[in-house]
Amino acid sequence: MSRILPVGVAQLGPIARNESRQSVVERMLDLLAQADERGCQLLVYPELALTTFFPRWYIEEQAEVDAFFEHSMPNPDVQPLFDEAARRGIGFHLGYAELCEEDGHTHRYNTAILVSPAGEIIGKYRKIHLPGHADNRPEKAFQHLEKRYFEIGTYGFPVWRAFDGILGMCICNDRRWPETYRVMGLQGVEMVVLGYNTPAISPDSPEIPNLQLFHNHLSMQAGAYQNGCWVAAAAKAGWEEGVEHIGGSCIIAPTGQIVAQALTEADELISYHCDLDLGKHFTQTTFNFAAHRRIEHYGLITERTGAIPPAK
Repeated sequence: MSRILPVGVAQLGPIARNESRQSVVERMLDLLAQADERGCQLLVYPELALTTFFPRWYIEEQAEVDAFFEHSMPNPDVQPLFDEAARRGIGFHLGYAELCEEDGHTHRYNTAILVSPAGEIIGKYRKIHLPGHADNRPEKAFQHLEKRYFEIGTYGFPVWRAFDGILGMCICNDRRWPETYRVMGLQGVEMVVLGYNTPAISPDSPEIPNLQLFHNHLSMQAGAYQNGCWVAAAAKAGWEEGVEHIGGSCIIAPTGQIVAQALTEADELISYHCDLDLGKHFTQTTFNFAAHRRIEHYGLITERTGAIPPAK
C-alpha cells in the first residue's frame, strides 16, 4: 500500500517591518485552518517566516538586528501556532532567525525546524549556503546581507524519520546547489521541505525578472528528479518594504513535475496528497546510487570550492 502524505505549503505575502509577530502568527493560523480543512498532515511555512526579510538593510546597532531573532523556540509569540497545530494534529516546518548560546558564545543562524503533529520539535536545520555579502553597499537599491547577520549552519544536511517517511530540510539558496539534495538523497530522503525569500531582481546580478522564478523551479525540479524525492517549497512573496519577491510556492513530485503551485503573491495555501513511494521507481532504476554512482571520479567536488581551469 502506498504511503500518502497530504502536504500543504503556506505561502506568505509581504510582512512589513513594523508588523508584529502576533499579527504574522494570526496569518499563519489562518493558513493552518485552511490546511486542516484540506486534510493536510504537514504544513510548510517560508524562510524567516515571522518577520520581514531584514538582511536587505545594513544595520549597525546589534540590538536592532537582534530584535528580528528568536531567542527560544517556541516562545510566547509563536506558542499559539504550536498549540493550534497540535490541537489539529498537523505537523509543520517553520523558518526563523535563531539567536542561541552554545559553548559560552552567542550565535546567530538562519534556521528551520520540523515539528511533529503533537507539537514537538523533531529536527532543526541551519542554512549553509549563505548568499550575498557582509560589507555595506549603499549604492545598491537594496542589499543582501545574510553573510553579515548569520553564521554558516553547523548541522550539515541531516534527515529524519517522520510522517511515515524520511524528510530533510534546506533553506532558500541551498535549493540551488545539487549537493544539498544529493547529501540527503544518500540518506534515503523521500521529501525535502524548504522556505525561501527571493527578490524578483538581484541587485548584484540583474536578470530578466521571469528568470528568477524559472531558476527557482528549475533547481528544485532537478533536485527532486535526480534524487527521487518530493520537494515542498514555501515562498515569502510580493512587494515587501519596496522589494518585490517572487512567489511560485510549489510541490514537486519525484518525476520533477510541479503538481501544485501558488497563483498569487499573497498569503495562499496549496496542497497535494504526496505518495512517498513514488520515488522508488527512480531510486531503484535510473538513480539507483549503489548500482550506478562512481565516487572514484567525483573527488573534485569535495577537494575544491572554486573552479580552476586547465593550464593554457
